[in-house]
Amino acid sequence: MEIHGVDHVEFYVGDAQQAAFYLCTAFGFRVAGQGGPETGLDGQRTILLRQGQVQVLLTTGLDARHPAAEYVGRHGDGVGVIAFGVDDAAEAFATLVSRGAEAVEPVRTEQQGENAVTTAMVSGFGDVTHRLVQRVGDTEEFLPGLIELIAPDIEEGEHLFSIVDHAAVLVPGGELTRTVEYYQEVFGFSQIFQEFIEVGEQAMDSKVVQSPSGGVTFTIIEPVTDRRPGQIDGFLGRHGGAGVQHLALLTDDIVSAVRVLERRGVRFLETPGSYYDELENRLGVPELDIKDLRDTNVLVDRDHWGQVFQIFAQSMHVRNTYFFEVIDRHGAKTFGSGNVKALYEAVDREKTTT
Repeated sequence: MEIHGVDHVEFYVGDAQQAAFYLCTAFGFRVAGQGGPETGLDGQRTILLRQGQVQVLLTTGLDARHPAAEYVGRHGDGVGVIAFGVDDAAEAFATLVSRGAEAVEPVRTEQQGENAVTTAMVSGFGDVTHRLVQRVGDTEEFLPGLIELIAPDIEEGEHLFSIVDHAAVLVPGGELTRTVEYYQEVFGFSQIFQEFIEVGEQAMDSKVVQSPSGGVTFTIIEPVTDRRPGQIDGFLGRHGGAGVQHLALLTDDIVSAVRVLERRGVRFLETPGSYYDELENRLGVPELDIKDLRDTNVLVDRDHWGQVFQIFAQSMHVRNTYFFEVIDRHGAKTFGSGNVKALYEAVDREKTTT
């Protein structure tokens, strides 16, 4: 069994059209498909968005018993499914279930002549599941019941993101080790990074797991329960348990991307000027101009292989939970030790000024 990468991410939302309008207007996605009861998607309305290889499904439950409606009732809008691309969905499903994953949806194949889409679904963390997707040929259906459309061309310079770099997963205190072991033992992921982070009187533990292909990366974080409750606890309380705090979208020009996004109305967490005053002493000379980094509030860190540049958008969620990250890797394969702490310090600053 080989997991190639993130095939798509499915958000469960209260209003798919409204969510699509925001993501297209602010982040530059394009509508590339849709489906509903008329196409065989009983009890739901789904819109497919695409940019580069980033594929996002927005699903609204039309029935109170639909999984999307139940999810939104518990958590508000958020990531409900992270789908993995595989060579053989039936084999992957059987393997994962035999290793301890819970079967959520059985194997299903939609055949169109020589073309086919095969899917199945297994448990992940909290209320987030994993869809296994196998595609053969060039089918017009992205998934069974969801018809692809011809998306309008993206203007030159507006194609900002290529892939989902990683997902940040927050779990209750005491569940980090169990969650990491689940992805190691069931999915065959490896732990590639770990960090203990202190921000004031609060603290958190984090570990990063990655698929053998390198195509799927999860940063998993838990609060330290014997410290003062902080923003991780706040997310878990407002979200209602474990969930995806943010998705990181990979760009090859973070400074330009941030400027485009800001013109579209996206707001980012601010970084104090002292961060950039001390940058060269802490990390050496960054590969991007410090003035540009300061002007755009971009953070920089490094690992053994190179530098990584990151910035975090302010949450637009009604519960102040989910948000997006923009990331630009200049050789770095993992994460530096400073940017995660800088993120949580920035969130704390935002809380004290709003």
